[in-house]
Amino acid sequence: MDFSCDWFFDLDSRLRAAGLDSDAQSFDEILENLKSRKIYTPDEFASHCAYVILAGGFSQQTAKRIHEKIMNQVRVSGAEFETLIQIFNNKNKIRAICKIWDNRHCFCTDYYKLILLDDKLKYLQSLPHIGKITANHLARNLGEDIVKYDVWIQRLGCAFVGIKLPIDNGNLSDEIKDACDKMFAHLAAQTGLPRGYIDVVLWKSCQVKLISMDYYLHKPPVM
Repeated sequence: MDFSCDWFFDLDSRLRAAGLDSDAQSFDEILENLKSRKIYTPDEFASHCAYVILAGGFSQQTAKRIHEKIMNQVRVSGAEFETLIQIFNNKNKIRAICKIWDNRHCFCTDYYKLILLDDKLKYLQSLPHIGKITANHLARNLGEDIVKYDVWIQRLGCAFVGIKLPIDNGNLSDEIKDACDKMFAHLAAQTGLPRGYIDVVLWKSCQVKLISMDYYLHKPPVM
């Protein structure tokens, strides 16, 4: 990995050629929204919340399939717990989705009242079943130029600065966050693209193994 402009655009091109250019939205939609943030309706806001709740612990393909089934049902008959639990048998996640849908107008309005990104992230973390990493994912899907510091991104950040540190995905260390931020700053300067878009391309490239983690997994730790 040389973390160059050519390296990044090659990853982007290969993902697109393979039809893998999507998260909750297509790569083009994500990029357009990061460049000119869309204001979502309460229904759309709740749908984005539901997606990131479902995405935790599942492949993107599985999350999108379940999300589509749940949202189709919600639009027909509302957020009825007993109906939705038949689609996806996770009580905590279904309860969270129901609560967000039932309160979507209030949650959406309160979110868009906020100006500062830190305030928006704190607000999203207060929603049902939305943790710190999930809040970053949700904020990015809502058009904020932010990254999701998941385990793959943390490993890439360590590889970028040439160190190997223990990764705790539930507790992002300041040193690893700093390494990731340096990587994103470098690639943003190289490519002219938003950090949020760089994040989704790198994440997807790791997921489908276009990027090898051999460097991180096998390089001895720096003493």
